Amino acid sequence: MLVDGRSVLTAAKAGRYGIVAPDFLTLNAARVFVQTADALKTPILLSFAQGHAGLISLEEAALVGKYWAEKAAVPIVLHLDHGQDFDFLQRAIALGFTSVMLDASMKDMDENIRLTKEVVAYAHTKGVSVEAEIGHVGGASEGIEGATSESVYTTVAEAVTFAEATGVDSLAVSIGTAHGVYAHNRAPELNFERLRELSAAVPVPLVLHGGSGTGDENLRRAVHEGITKLNVYTDFLVGAMEEIKAVGTDSLIDLQKASDEGMRRVLTHYINLISKTA
Repeated sequence: MLVDGRSVLTAAKAGRYGIVAPDFLTLNAARVFVQTADALKTPILLSFAQGHAGLISLEEAALVGKYWAEKAAVPIVLHLDHGQDFDFLQRAIALGFTSVMLDASMKDMDENIRLTKEVVAYAHTKGVSVEAEIGHVGGASEGIEGATSESVYTTVAEAVTFAEATGVDSLAVSIGTAHGVYAHNRAPELNFERLRELSAAVPVPLVLHGGSGTGDENLRRAVHEGITKLNVYTDFLVGAMEEIKAVGTDSLIDLQKASDEGMRRVLTHYINLISKTA
């Protein structure tokens, strides 16, 4: 069933478990993600990033996302990830997205607050929940940010001010993860002390971007310390390619089946890792 993000994340925060937010960049991936979540009887935020609109259009993403979400028995949130401008977010909401993220994290604090308040005021009139980011999760993120950028840690004081000023429904925080692939395949060192402080001070669900490659123990602990939503993208691409290479076929149909299986395996792993702790 298609639902808003606030209901799913509020329940997860109260139950102290995590919700996986897989980013899809093909129509087939959206189907795989929803069917996997439904089979595991676990909600997800099915996410589409504005930076991927060159691969499939926003209209296509909305149609396929709603189609599969409405076929599922479990709650599915259709989420716009890393929205970059108000007009695009408005279009997403009009097309049926039930949750949107405005990423103005690279702007100064006052401008981030101003832009986020504008989105929150509009989205809430439509029953759509809003995620924003304070601090900045850097790294290379293939079409989401468009370039490599440095991470800027979230401070507790700014996060509290931001949440109170904007009325945002969830808040992405920076505690040491990065978008993309980590150098030398090393898991990052997360600042769990900062996460505990943020979780204690900020009342809304906290979001961790850059989940790929972060390591199972880090992610399990992050949820225990206060993260409610986990964004994953790169690991699905890696999982699909690993399965394709293992199959070793020239058949396009078999390649697609292998890609599906690789993504299904990755999502199953993450759901079992953080969403089955309630």
